[in-house]
Amino acid sequence: MAPKDGGILVLLASLWGASFLFMRVASPVLGPVLLIDLRVLIAGLVLILAAWVLHHRLRILHQWKAYLLLGALNAAIPFCLIAAAELILDASWAAILNATTPLFTALVAYGWTHDPLTPKKLGGLVLGIVGVAVLVGWNAHPITEHMLLAVGLSLTAALFYGIGGVFASRRFRGETPLTLAIGQQLAAGTLLTPMAAFFLPHRLPGLGVIWSVLGLAVLSTSLGYLLYFRLIRHVGPIKTLGVTFLVPAFGVMWGWLFLHESVSIGTFMGLVVILLSVTMVTNIPLKFQRKREPTPD
Repeated sequence: MAPKDGGILVLLASLWGASFLFMRVASPVLGPVLLIDLRVLIAGLVLILAAWVLHHRLRILHQWKAYLLLGALNAAIPFCLIAAAELILDASWAAILNATTPLFTALVAYGWTHDPLTPKKLGGLVLGIVGVAVLVGWNAHPITEHMLLAVGLSLTAALFYGIGGVFASRRFRGETPLTLAIGQQLAAGTLLTPMAAFFLPHRLPGLGVIWSVLGLAVLSTSLGYLLYFRLIRHVGPIKTLGVTFLVPAFGVMWGWLFLHESVSIGTFMGLVVILLSVTMVTNIPLKFQRKREPTPD
């Protein structure tokens, strides 16, 4: 991977990791539903503007029902679940738990497409469960019903990401990534806007919340997707998936730096074990080979 592409990968991971920071700040004030509705609508509009600048032709309405389902599975539901979980959980915990998405994707692929679960994958799934147990159990935070509920919401969000990813790979074959991203965001906004009207805040948000909404929508979502598309095109999907290992690390770092969240031994060990489990399930090497692969057209 060229140094420029490596820098873009790190930038993408930092932006996606910051999404958990932004949600931790804004969700208690705006509520999960309104926050996510603003996120997907603003992000969708910014991506439309990017498509116009890039002279990218959009074709969404011909599959509007499929896009509504994708928007629910891969954006509206998991985004809201994570935002709800962060009413209780630290941003660092939410970022680490979200790293279990590849594990759930493997289970969904096995049940939906009969993608085989090899012994290595099964071992990774078991290790992932151990990682979650270490994160929750080996920590200074008291284990309460609310905390366990929030952990469950985060893991359910990862499950929906897995379902949404498999659905997108089967239903939208041949669709351009930018069109897919725009359709997903706008569909999620269409679903959430009627509900968001019932969850308006009782007071005007402060500047910190407003900047968090904009950062979440424009930086973590819109710019994040554009960087992701660029990496897919230049280095391929396998190397781009290396961002999986960097996002939770940045999530922990941003939470510690800006929200003064504590990073205990249990947090660190849970992160390490979960990332090892992801390595086993996805077969992504922790250290990429230096051999240069042909750049996709």
